[in-house]
Amino acid sequence: MNRRQLLVTGIASAGLSSVGLAACTKTGGGQPVLKVGSQRGGTKAVLIASDALEGAPYKIEWSEFPAAAPLLEAVSAGAVDLGEAGDAPFLFAYAGGAKIKAVQAGRSGGSSTAILVGKDSPIRTPADLRGKKIATGRGSIGHYLLLVVLEKAGLKPSDVSIAYLNPGDAKAAFTAGSIDAWVTWGSYVALARLHDAARILIDGEGLLGGFGYEAASEKAIAEKRPQVEDFLRRLAKARRWAADNPDVFGKVLAKETGLSEEVALYTVRQYRIQPSPLGEQSIAEARAVLDRFRAAGTVNSTRDPAQAFDTSFNGAVA
Repeated sequence: MNRRQLLVTGIASAGLSSVGLAACTKTGGGQPVLKVGSQRGGTKAVLIASDALEGAPYKIEWSEFPAAAPLLEAVSAGAVDLGEAGDAPFLFAYAGGAKIKAVQAGRSGGSSTAILVGKDSPIRTPADLRGKKIATGRGSIGHYLLLVVLEKAGLKPSDVSIAYLNPGDAKAAFTAGSIDAWVTWGSYVALARLHDAARILIDGEGLLGGFGYEAASEKAIAEKRPQVEDFLRRLAKARRWAADNPDVFGKVLAKETGLSEEVALYTVRQYRIQPSPLGEQSIAEARAVLDRFRAAGTVNSTRDPAQAFDTSFNGAVA
């Protein structure tokens, strides 16, 4: 079994939607197919809620992922054509050799990523994290926020114990009290806050650049450029609509993901993406992110992040 087959099998066995993982490029009727990855229904929900896909001259096959890392692995492997990820996981994957390019940027601020502790935890300041066990995803935006917070508190990564867990396992560990803190994002923050009465120790507002990227495979850029460009135009339109209509978007997100409306609405109100073109600011931010990962010993690659961005799709933002 090759790497791609293993990837598809792994997604299916995890109970995730594997629709869209077929290697076809056209439907039986000859209509082009664009395979799009979505994290916990986010991209899919915003496009459905906004009706931005109406009249699209191609079919979309969706694949759902619990986090950015498996989504980006699928994009790199060609199992999906493109999907959204935060700047840290995108750059972590790129530095690791993933065959991906950022084709559109979005900025959301940093408040949707946070370090969570239990409601009765004695941890009150970032300095109190010394010696504590903290869960997050390796190379995730949560991992990056943790590095930033530790540095500002005068701590080193070696001053804490980092448990690299996927979101489902991290939530279980947090609920069971087997970790002292959890660094996570989006609906996982909402779930912990609203269901487990978790307390936000600190979030990423003012600490994170807030960039996220729509990442496409090099193969999709070469072979499906018209579909990718059209999709990005529709996605930018949908993102702007969602920023102005969070309540409607939240209801659709709840339906798509099975989240309660309360959790979905909390999520979308904290995470409003404004599409923006790729440029020098993206590259400068990328270098800063990778430099911090390198300083922590998490990334060894010297791959230049300037080559991670394809600015030829910038016209789709407008």
